Amino acid sequence: MCQDCDFRSGLFAHGLLIETGVEGLYGRSGEFEDVVNRFDALITSFGGGDNPEVVRFPPGMNRALFEKSGYLKSFPNLAGTIHAFNGNDRDHAALLDKLAAGEDWTLGQEATDVVLAPAACYPLYPTVAKRGPLPDNGRLYDLQSYCFRREPSREMTRMQMFRMREYVRIGTPEQVTEFRQLWLDRGRELISRLGVPFDVDVANDPFFGRAGRMLANNQRDQKLKFELLIPVESVEKPTACLSFNYHQDHFGGLWGIQTSTGEVAHTACVGFGMERVALALFKHHGFDTKEWPAPVRKALWG
Repeated sequence: MCQDCDFRSGLFAHGLLIETGVEGLYGRSGEFEDVVNRFDALITSFGGGDNPEVVRFPPGMNRALFEKSGYLKSFPNLAGTIHAFNGNDRDHAALLDKLAAGEDWTLGQEATDVVLAPAACYPLYPTVAKRGPLPDNGRLYDLQSYCFRREPSREMTRMQMFRMREYVRIGTPEQVTEFRQLWLDRGRELISRLGVPFDVDVANDPFFGRAGRMLANNQRDQKLKFELLIPVESVEKPTACLSFNYHQDHFGGLWGIQTSTGEVAHTACVGFGMERVALALFKHHGFDTKEWPAPVRKALWG
């Protein structure tokens, strides 16, 4: 292990992550991916027995649905849109001239009907709404996707493109609050097997602006969001690696999702930051997975 390297430079020096010239955008080595995949399998060992419906959306989502979701009201600074060239030969020539001159060639780009998904669950809710009222026991989904949030940072745990694994429960208030409590307990047990220090605390989303501060306070007061925190960048500012969220009837009302009795459905989710947990493991157990403690290797590799 490179004893003189800090964590960030150590990840690059050992080839676990690969610099691209953009903060928060990294390549992953085979060893890093193996850890992510092993953790993914560990999650499934805890939740797969509940027989969730497995859905895998691409990292892009329908722009119209994204606009309806309300994400821009709360997190406009984090959103990522996809723009593309839509001009003629003359426009193309002008683009090439600007490119050759080192000028901004992106001014002629136009927004497409695709945006980058900010969370794995965002494309799910309109999909569920199309299926009509829920069955009596509601629905349970297993999701994973690459997600995007525009917050460039030198902190390795704050990537702009990252993977999120989620279990999403949709049903009555009783069904979804029971689900969240179940995963609060499971989350503690799961991370305990990885041999890293952690704590669970009330949290809030990073809502934007003055109105956002009120939303954040309300979220904390009602204890709608908990996070499992692991010290990675520092002990003073631990990283949220799992989140446990109760959305109440927000998404059910927004998309018109109904229970079997015609009431507005409630939703809750547990989200796993895949790269964040992998980084926590490298931080606390070292850059060589072969040297990790035997109980941790057993939990991941069997």
